[in-house]
Amino acid sequence: MRPALEVADIFRQSGAIFRQAHAEAISRAQRRVMSAIELCRTAALGAHLEQCDACGHQRISYDSCRNRHCPKCQSLARAQWLERRHAELLPRVEYFHVVFTLPESIAALAYQNKRVLYDILFRASAETLRTIAADPKHLGAEIGFLTILHTWGQNLLHHPHVHCVVPGGGISPDGERWIACRPGFFLPVRVLSRLFRRLFLDELCRAFDAGMLRFHGQLEPLHDARAFAAWLAPAARSEWVVYAKPPFGGAEHVLDYLGRYTHRVAISNNRLLAFDGRSVQFRWKDYRHESRQRCMTLTADQFIRRFLLHVLPDGFKRIRSYGWLANCHRADKLATCRRLLGVEAPAASPAEPGEDYRDRYQRLTGKSLRDCPVCGKGHMHRIEDMPGSLPRAPPGHHHAR
Repeated sequence: MRPALEVADIFRQSGAIFRQAHAEAISRAQRRVMSAIELCRTAALGAHLEQCDACGHQRISYDSCRNRHCPKCQSLARAQWLERRHAELLPRVEYFHVVFTLPESIAALAYQNKRVLYDILFRASAETLRTIAADPKHLGAEIGFLTILHTWGQNLLHHPHVHCVVPGGGISPDGERWIACRPGFFLPVRVLSRLFRRLFLDELCRAFDAGMLRFHGQLEPLHDARAFAAWLAPAARSEWVVYAKPPFGGAEHVLDYLGRYTHRVAISNNRLLAFDGRSVQFRWKDYRHESRQRCMTLTADQFIRRFLLHVLPDGFKRIRSYGWLANCHRADKLATCRRLLGVEAPAASPAEPGEDYRDRYQRLTGKSLRDCPVCGKGHMHRIEDMPGSLPRAPPGHHHAR
């Protein structure tokens, strides 16, 4: 069921004014995201006419933009990704959720250097987990895990952090044993936090020395090496937030969790409450006060600006795999894990011959896109294509005006 209010409605009504007011500040990537969301499921991108084989009801289905920042275009991509991950889960193994967060001062620099600092965030958090897990004082094993980048908080402000989903155990150094962690406990958070801070700051300093960082606005004085070192000093002394949540209940709960987190955008349409052309109201959870549900009101300009804070650089991978889940040796290492655990690989659900996106969506989610909305008995069949006014790009690319 279509929400009463969508991010696209706000962009269509206030996007032109926002572009004029911030013409010098909006990047090309942000402009493309705005255009994609505005045009998503409109005649501009094309459509097709469908007809029910039972009652004859006809409807026009507009094509989607397929942009990864669009709130309406993630459900099939999420379902397909989860299908692939299902085959990688290990039964009888606890899974843990570890979150690495950047301090507020570093986050300000990250916004001006997204590709460089987000890459460092991925590498430093991954190396922290692998190093501590390999230490015999803690686990003494090679681990594998998934890492997912989120750049927002519930209030849409810039809050870069990564969520890591980690099996509670790994392969022994000789490759002949599965070493499980203690029940309910993975790795010490304080040890993770201190190493993460050191690794991240070391890489950040190397990026500065290599001239890879850009400084604008209030951060412009940090071009000077002494000023940069003085600015970093408080972050080097503070405690960085690394949070380890309680273990998941089992492999099924891991998939449920991943389904909620992997293909999220900054805000979903169902959190929007009202838009009067000038201001936007939306729900948010206040995690500082026991996750209370609150209502926030922003001007349309503020809302669009906050949404665009989270547009990623083109081609940037926000979901990555490490250790024995890394792409280069995932199949062999997973086979070793299953052999050591004495478990079988799960059977893959076969794709049907001639399966299109609607069949695939129903197979993966159990929800039908074919059912007739009028009689509920028949199925909708495509009877005519209606090309749009804009050329279509292949899946995964962005649409521009």
